[in-house]
Amino acid sequence: QVQLVESGGGLVQPGGSLRLSCAASGFTFRRYAMSWYRQAPGKERELVAAITSAAGSTNYADSVKGRFTISRDNAKNTVHLQMNSLKPEDTAVYYCNARLTPVMDYWGKGTLVTVSS
Repeated sequence: QVQLVESGGGLVQPGGSLRLSCAASGFTFRRYAMSWYRQAPGKERELVAAITSAAGSTNYADSVKGRFTISRDNAKNTVHLQMNSLKPEDTAVYYCNARLTPVMDYWGKGTLVTVSS
């Protein structure tokens, strides 16, 4: 079955960096676009970044453009989110997403990122 396992979250000071990883299994990873979402306390889940199957194109939320970078390694079935210049408002649970069809959406359990001094 499809599994998405996030890692790399933690506590970081404002201005710091973290690198999130998502290990995917149970589907042909290289064929599908992958995304990172986040959900802050009391807020709706929002798209942070997305990358096409061959990594030819990426898309970012305006709030993270220039600070976050999404990448993927199709040989290792992993997708990463490099987060730099972190701000307190980046505090959230970050989720890996694979949309295999318009009605088949898979999520990991999430990894918590806390940006605080």
